[in-house]
Amino acid sequence: MLETTTQNLPVVIIGAGPVGLAAAAHIHERGLTPLVLEAGETIGHAVRKWGHTRLFSPWRFNIDSAAGRLLESNGWQTPDADALPTGHELIDNYLSPLATALGDVIRTGSHVVAVSREGIDKTRSANRDATPFLVRIADSDGSSEDVLARSVIDASGTWEQPNPLGRSGLPAPGETEAIAAGSIVKPLPAVIGADRDRFAGRHVLVVGAGHSAANTLLDLGELAREEPTTRISWAVRSADVSSVYGGEGNDELAARGALGTRLRRLVETGVIDIHTSFVINRFDNANGRLRVSAAGPTGDEDLDVDVLVPATGFRPDLSILSELRLDLDPAVEAPSQLGPLIDPEFHNCGNVAPHGERLLSHPEANFYIVGMKSYGRAPTFLMATGYEQVRSIAAALAGDRAAADDVHLDLPETGVCTTDLGGSCEAPAAPQPVTIGGPPSSTCC
Repeated sequence: MLETTTQNLPVVIIGAGPVGLAAAAHIHERGLTPLVLEAGETIGHAVRKWGHTRLFSPWRFNIDSAAGRLLESNGWQTPDADALPTGHELIDNYLSPLATALGDVIRTGSHVVAVSREGIDKTRSANRDATPFLVRIADSDGSSEDVLARSVIDASGTWEQPNPLGRSGLPAPGETEAIAAGSIVKPLPAVIGADRDRFAGRHVLVVGAGHSAANTLLDLGELAREEPTTRISWAVRSADVSSVYGGEGNDELAARGALGTRLRRLVETGVIDIHTSFVINRFDNANGRLRVSAAGPTGDEDLDVDVLVPATGFRPDLSILSELRLDLDPAVEAPSQLGPLIDPEFHNCGNVAPHGERLLSHPEANFYIVGMKSYGRAPTFLMATGYEQVRSIAAALAGDRAAADDVHLDLPETGVCTTDLGGSCEAPAAPQPVTIGGPPSSTCC
């Protein structure tokens, strides 16, 4: 159990996405007090950014156990377990009702800018574990506030920290300017929705080899069918793209497998022009267009495009945690005990071992990074993984060591699970063409 000096303080949870709200439900169910701090003006802020797209995992993988129990006690009706929700449906039919059920423990517009210990910095060891956490918040009105906590769970995700497009993990010369000019857009744009005019009849380059790239490419393929002057290029650093196609017909998640099959067809029929071994060196303005200069398989290569969609993944922002004692894997920037289990060079999200509080712990007692951010730079995360993480942590904080250590996870194993949707393997899927005589159908990655 925690020291008596902190028992009356809340467990602060940073982020009101699916895993953050699940953490609050588990903390609440254990009889502790959660306090959820969300930087955005609404819950599910990052999910709303790609809300127009559909998950490849059905509802049965997307509802946390404690959250479901809390919702059902308030008269909530469980969605069809086999249906595939869009991001907006995930919010409207699950996260928003969950936030209502949790009540006033959620504060939106509350941006956490630092986490430390009350009255002591990173160098102080005496009585450290019994000292409350200090969580500094910058509110939307410009004011700041310090909140004390018995424990802190960072579920803030990675959506706001995309990987750069240049080589060596660094932005390419001209990349910042191209973003400012709008030539490089945000990941996962609504290509056949609100952002259609930005892409129709243009030469669009998608950079990346994960499920978010596949999703955008499929949307662009549909747009090109309707607007034939739309030109699609796809650039990847690897020598081939077969891994992006995944398990196809052998995938345990049929929607994810169908995505690979459809993408392969677009490449093989020439709808998508592919550039492999494409390593970006710089960006320049070329008569109002974006010139992408890269090292290709046969030498230097220049590609002039109208707009570039990045899909090269995300990385965690650890700056707010600089006063805490963290133990992170040097490669993927996940908790050190978890890092080797999720390294994308060796694992996909279906074969990651179940893990809970022990593997997520740090030298900073009672501090945890969970959800997408817990995977650092590894793009192999599933929501169900995050739900089991926070269940175990809540049990440990309540003093139930046996429950904390009894971790279980049943995930679909077949099919390539790498993606670049902020680290989530639930990368949204593009809609299929409308079937004559019926409604649009959807598939996911």
